[in-house]
Amino acid sequence: MVLAQQGPAAADGQPLRLIVPFTPGTGIDLIARTVGPKLGQRLGRPVVVDNRAGASGNIGTEAVVRSAPNGSTLLVSVNTLVMNRSLYPKLAFDPVKDLVPVSLTSWGQLLLVAGSSSGWRTAGDLIAAAKARPGKINYASPGVGTPHHLAMELFKATNGVFLTHIPYRGTAQAVTDLLGGQVDLMFLPIHVALPHVKSGRLAALGIGSDKRHPLLPQVPTLAEARAGNVNVAMWYGVFAPPGTPADMVAHLNRELKDILALPEVRTAFETQGMDPASSSPEEFHRLVEQDAERWARVIKAQGITAE
Repeated sequence: MVLAQQGPAAADGQPLRLIVPFTPGTGIDLIARTVGPKLGQRLGRPVVVDNRAGASGNIGTEAVVRSAPNGSTLLVSVNTLVMNRSLYPKLAFDPVKDLVPVSLTSWGQLLLVAGSSSGWRTAGDLIAAAKARPGKINYASPGVGTPHHLAMELFKATNGVFLTHIPYRGTAQAVTDLLGGQVDLMFLPIHVALPHVKSGRLAALGIGSDKRHPLLPQVPTLAEARAGNVNVAMWYGVFAPPGTPADMVAHLNRELKDILALPEVRTAFETQGMDPASSSPEEFHRLVEQDAERWARVIKAQGITAE
């Protein structure tokens, strides 16, 4: 079904540019490359996925904030967006107020994992060890201000423990050092952790969501593991530049909802540990605002800065 002449998002046949503010191969990139061609087909427009990595996603995000509100440029992003609002107070734009939420696309879960040699098998084991040895246990993250980092800071604050942060430049080396025993634990996306959990090289201590995941049904939620209500599920979604007309946003939202319901899209997402989801623009806007406030409290309480 081609809608090139049937909706405001057509923008006279201009190419549709989906800006991904992170490198190729990330979950956000997968979303853009799975959904983009189908959206372009429905709108009768060519699609370009534009990876604009750098500054924790702020470079690509600002490019969308500065783009014309004509439906030709969209942002595909993750909840790092709202964390950056508090981590980078000197930004020249507001990641929450200066974007128009179009639709939620999916959720991703973070798994709390430790090296199998640690001897910990539950989150309770970790908490007991951390209280016995404050600051002696360390954790890795792909960098300051990443969801992995802030998830652990929320875990620390909730459980009253002190763990030492070892930030890396990306996930790959952090995982290598975790497997090698150089660091003790970290939060990882479920699809990254899964092969190592199944091989026995990593122990899954709990999942940071409100329900167990079908890929690892035996792993309890952190709440079930008596580690507090640490729900650190990551949302992914699509945003438009400020000033984008409401009818254009509504049109894009309808198309995305249909695309996200397709079986092949569901399969592509689920193989990467993401659960497809959709929303109205208003629902997504409320989620973004609430999440921005929640992470602002964590960042302020833990004294975290990225600048």
